[in-house]
Amino acid sequence: MQFTSTQKHVFAWLAIAAVAALLLWLLGPVLTPFVVAAVLAYTLTPLVDWLDRMAAGRMPRVLAVIVVELLFILAALTVALMVVPILAKELPLMRDQVPLLAERLNAWLTPWLAQYGVTVSLDVASVKVFVLRYLNTNFDEMFASVLSSLRMGGSIALTVLGNALLTPVALFYLLMDWKRIVALATALVPPHTRAGYDSFTTEADGVLGQYLRGQLLVMMIMAIFYSLGLALFGLDLALPIGVFTGLAMFVPYLGFGVGLILAVLAGLLQFASIKALVMVAVVYGAGQLIESLYLTPRLVGRRIGLHPLAVIFALLAFGQIFGFVGVLIALPASAVLLVAMRRAHAVYLGSRLYQG
Repeated sequence: MQFTSTQKHVFAWLAIAAVAALLLWLLGPVLTPFVVAAVLAYTLTPLVDWLDRMAAGRMPRVLAVIVVELLFILAALTVALMVVPILAKELPLMRDQVPLLAERLNAWLTPWLAQYGVTVSLDVASVKVFVLRYLNTNFDEMFASVLSSLRMGGSIALTVLGNALLTPVALFYLLMDWKRIVALATALVPPHTRAGYDSFTTEADGVLGQYLRGQLLVMMIMAIFYSLGLALFGLDLALPIGVFTGLAMFVPYLGFGVGLILAVLAGLLQFASIKALVMVAVVYGAGQLIESLYLTPRLVGRRIGLHPLAVIFALLAFGQIFGFVGVLIALPASAVLLVAMRRAHAVYLGSRLYQG
């Protein structure tokens, strides 16, 4: 069986993609900080270029890179530190409110289950002892517990610390040399396929850029919505929980889920009544409808063309195959695959196999 030149090129690119996927799977733990840095470099390079243009040559690129990277690190730390006031507020409330909530739950649940012949009773005294034991711990015991955990999971702690230190370093060098790296990769493409390669990368870059801009708009709008919605119900932690929920939506569904859990916990501890569940049902229910039915289809869905089910499948599939690295590259890789499938579909419709 003879293969045409086009078929040989397709097989060659498929083989390259398969080898790249295999290497990514084998070297996943080692590549994690570099993959994170590459995704960030792709995202932040336009901002560095914009600073270069605004400075009109008066600002060295290294200074523009440092400014952009420092701003990004500051923003990331701000989002992470939003959890601190949440914990600082909720831990004392848990010490005081959890035993009371257990008593109320026991008083409501026991007679209700008794109607169906089920005898269940919460040991409120044990719950209170458990809560006081773990929330009244002094600082020395907490510090000793942390040290013990670090000793038991030393390799994990070192890996996390190493990645946290290596990622900014890799990001700095990638931002400095991003154009040169892209040029070197382009130079490896055979000249007779350069036109198709340029067309493909331009389309993929447009899809990714539109997705990132649309997703950032959705995150900012939803952060404002959740903050205002929770504040209208009188939640003390409305601002940190609302902003955290909105910004964490960059990881689809995970950010919403974590924010929902935090809001439920904060509401139950502050109000200790059904008001907490009503608040969460109204704010997060309305937020999910607005985000999924209006904002995402208009700002993200039409830009990238991925169905919500495709997004969920991509996150699960890439996470299962490549672990944490897979979650990071799931949406960018899906966008590129989408462009490839569009082109393959167009080629198939124009082929003799389809037309008979």
